[in-house]
Amino acid sequence: MAVKVFALSTCPHCRMTRRYLEENDVTFDIIEVDLLHGDERDDAIAVVKDLSGGTSFPVLVIDEEVIVGFDKRRIKERLSL
Repeated sequence: MAVKVFALSTCPHCRMTRRYLEENDVTFDIIEVDLLHGDERDDAIAVVKDLSGGTSFPVLVIDEEVIVGFDKRRIKERLSL
């Protein structure tokens, strides 16, 4: 199962999401958008807007499903934890 997280390095909800995934031994890729620069940052923000309709963080993509925010119930359910 592919898990990608778009996050901000300073966001408490992003940190909770990351910790929850790590505590449950979930393999995931994380993009900390605020640490990117130039076109790479602009492209990541465009992807976040396209996926979530805004710029709220974190944005998780689990296979094809998008989860905005630290929604523990949905994450747990989607990952069968």
